[in-house]
Amino acid sequence: MLRIVVRRGAGLDIHKKMVVATRMQVNEDERMVWETKTFGTMTSELLELCDWLSDWECSHAAMESTADYWKPVFNVLEGSLEVMLVNAQHVKHVPGRKTDAKDSEWLAELLIHGLLKPSFIPPKPQRELREMTRYRATLVRDRARVVNRVQKQLEGMNIKLASVATDVMGVSGRAMLNAIIADRMTPLEMAELARGRLRNKIAELEKALTGIVGPRQRKVLALQLAHVDFLDEQVEELSAEITRHVQAMDEPPVSGDSGTGSNPPEERDSGELPPPMNFEQAIILLDTVPGVNQRVAETVVAELGVDMRRFATPEHAAAWTGIAPGNNESGGKRYSGRTRKGNQALRSVLIQAAWAAVRKKDIYLKAKYDRLVVRRGKKRAIVAVAHSILKSMWYMLAYHVPYQDLGGDYFDKRRKESKVNYHLRQLQKLGYSALLQP
Repeated sequence: MLRIVVRRGAGLDIHKKMVVATRMQVNEDERMVWETKTFGTMTSELLELCDWLSDWECSHAAMESTADYWKPVFNVLEGSLEVMLVNAQHVKHVPGRKTDAKDSEWLAELLIHGLLKPSFIPPKPQRELREMTRYRATLVRDRARVVNRVQKQLEGMNIKLASVATDVMGVSGRAMLNAIIADRMTPLEMAELARGRLRNKIAELEKALTGIVGPRQRKVLALQLAHVDFLDEQVEELSAEITRHVQAMDEPPVSGDSGTGSNPPEERDSGELPPPMNFEQAIILLDTVPGVNQRVAETVVAELGVDMRRFATPEHAAAWTGIAPGNNESGGKRYSGRTRKGNQALRSVLIQAAWAAVRKKDIYLKAKYDRLVVRRGKKRAIVAVAHSILKSMWYMLAYHVPYQDLGGDYFDKRRKESKVNYHLRQLQKLGYSALLQP
């Protein structure tokens, strides 16, 4: 017989317009009784749900993570009882018995027996920071799409500026685009607007800026540039608000203080780690990692948090993010090790940081990428670099230590003897003999 862990709990099957709730309790004779009821998803109806669960003094509630429909329910129930958000794939019922009522009963029964593993839900200030950093990433992607449309528009006007200038939206590029819209300069005069090293390409710019431009095309280009400026303003305004919000988050979150029930008891005490630093200090610390700037650091702390006690090891954090190799083994045979689904926002920003890091010279991350890319390919190698960055971040946030680079010659020093023997064999194959001296 399964052990009873929670004596009064509830299971919630959440949809867009309704919530099917089952409240369950264990009597003194160890028999379970339950009751199922359907509620709407308006705030007033969710408050009725909260009162309905309080009538039985339910201490815990479990619900499936269905899109974003769980958020209104969580906002109402948070603080009243321990709310557990679980992965729907982990709590599938027996096939052929699928109804909303059965789902809620099944969740309640699993909760009573302590068979649910909750997802990580950060405290409310961190959730607000997440919303802002994720929306900023959306605005940046929108800007990139508009810039691509600008380049497409230029190609349709026979303007080959992108073939000469690296950044069409840079200072020189914007000055030339504004001149095209104004239609008051010759191609040579527009080429003279170039600054810096781009002035070495005046002749090429003159050819690139000679096109067939009509008034309607100038109007579309002007609207596109205005859209880019608007998105730039939105990103800057949101970044300033993120900075103010981080400064207001003076008190670091402590595991279990949010009342969400998102951290299992076995993960709350994962070793003797120092108390977590505040978010502003964490961003400054993470900014020292190669490939990481302030925006990346803000996104990392928004998604991962600053309290590493919720992740037992850096490998746990990597698996939660979705950049750790998957486990798929049967009969002693290892099958596909492709990564699992995880936190897409954090995974994306770590991949961006990895691409930026491997462009730097004489650092450990660049050496690791060069070592892996030959036999594993670019994509697998860059995911491995992102995996290393996240593990470094875990140690930095857990122990409050700055980033320490191992150096670009780390792998050569680790296998020094075999490296020397390899080069000696190569020389012998070419007909040379060498005398080694330290």
